[in-house]
Amino acid sequence: MGVRGLAEILADAAGGAFPPPDGAVTVVPQPAPREAGVLALAAHAVVFTDEDPDWVRETLAATPGDPLSAPLCPPFLTAFAKRTGRTVNNIDLLTVADRLPGAPPLPLTPVQDREHPRVVRALRYREDVLVYETDGGVLILGRGVAGRWEAAVEVDPHAQGRGLGRALAVAARHLTPSGGTVWAQQAPGNAPSVRAFQAAGYRPIGAEALLVVGQP
Repeated sequence: MGVRGLAEILADAAGGAFPPPDGAVTVVPQPAPREAGVLALAAHAVVFTDEDPDWVRETLAATPGDPLSAPLCPPFLTAFAKRTGRTVNNIDLLTVADRLPGAPPLPLTPVQDREHPRVVRALRYREDVLVYETDGGVLILGRGVAGRWEAAVEVDPHAQGRGLGRALAVAARHLTPSGGTVWAQQAPGNAPSVRAFQAAGYRPIGAEALLVVGQP
């Protein structure tokens, strides 16, 4: 694969060019001090950390079970978290969609209050955070892992089941300020969220586990 960082690997994957499905593990430096974790693609994993690559490979080799699944298995993630003093946030489905021109498909009001609870939480994980509200839901955009634009949506319980999650996910594609793509993570067990983002045109790329400082 040559010497490339996580940002380049993500950009290639967004364009459909994936690492070879050879069962290998690529270790790259953390894009920023805040960001460490594992990106699992089809039969190829990328571990982004400033820890010794030899430690990563030796720990993976000692992990019981299928080597292809080892990077996202509890034994390795637990050892990784202990080694770095971090906490495993979640194992998410990682998806991406192309940015769209024009206005979003529903009215949204920017949230200017930097003390808004959703803004405060988003700032723990992202930079250049933008938050929009609509009746029954919230859209959050910000620069996350390796500088990529990431979208997250929240739908109030009373507004669920009406397609609002999908509409907010589409809106993110219109409101992403720059670049050609927007990324989103969904917990695999949250089937409504997975369906909403895929209905909004987000393509599955792989699975991702982020290790964060402190409690998620």
